[in-house]
Amino acid sequence: MNFVKFRQQLKPWMLPIAMIGGIFLHDIINKISFITPYLIFVMLVITFCKVKPNEIKITQMSWALLVIQIGGAFLSYFIIAPINQIVAQGIMICFLCPTASAAPVVTGMLGGSVSRVTSFSIISNLAVAIIAPIIFVKISINGSDIHSDALFDTSIEILHRVAPLLILPILIAFVLQYLFPKVNKTIASHQGISFYLWSIALFIVVGRAVSFIINEPPSEIPSMIYIAIGAAIACILQFWIGRQIGSRYGDKVAAAQGLGQKNTILAIWMTLTWLHPLASVGPASYIAWQNIINSYQLYKTSRICKKT
Repeated sequence: MNFVKFRQQLKPWMLPIAMIGGIFLHDIINKISFITPYLIFVMLVITFCKVKPNEIKITQMSWALLVIQIGGAFLSYFIIAPINQIVAQGIMICFLCPTASAAPVVTGMLGGSVSRVTSFSIISNLAVAIIAPIIFVKISINGSDIHSDALFDTSIEILHRVAPLLILPILIAFVLQYLFPKVNKTIASHQGISFYLWSIALFIVVGRAVSFIINEPPSEIPSMIYIAIGAAIACILQFWIGRQIGSRYGDKVAAAQGLGQKNTILAIWMTLTWLHPLASVGPASYIAWQNIINSYQLYKTSRICKKT
């Protein structure tokens, strides 16, 4: 068996292997977790090299997805909060969390519009930077001291964390297109590299999520189970609603990934900083749910491509 044939047979199983490896090897993840942002950065540069600047547009689909993202956060919180505030926070953040930086990469692998999901990613992250601090002021119960005069600083801090991975890869790709078109063409023709970089990143992210959850005290297990179940429902709902919205605008994949694939690392940071620490189990478990869905989608896509 030559290398090319081996790679083709291995590819459908890469993401499940990465997730299982992350679960069983979570103890060593912290030693290599620092490379995750760099992996995502490289993946985005490769992906954006095939996107033209005039394709980045804020459309009606973007606004429709944003309404679900923000509206779902408010609705889920106010429905669940009378029963359990911490569970409400954990599920709310799963809706409020902006689109993942890697969403355009997965969208490209699934055959969706990279430019559309990139456009929504920009508006999604900007909206969270503006709205999240206001929400945190209203519902924080972990004793952190958030006042109105800190809203601006909080917004800037959120932007500081998302902007480098969101904006810089786009700028680099566009510079390559205009100044070094041959280099850009070469990079754009090797989109398959992103898949293997994504597998490594998935291995690390799943391992970190497992390490985080198992370090919670046993007394909190019932609450963690409720939050994890709620996160699963939130994840499935957002992927499903995204596909319904996308069907109206001609791109189910871009809409589903834009709404369903979340920047969970940012969500965990926001939760630990301004909400109840236990609520961070929501985005931590969301990592598993969204990547199970992504793995299944990529597996199906790779099987279809293999048959054709």
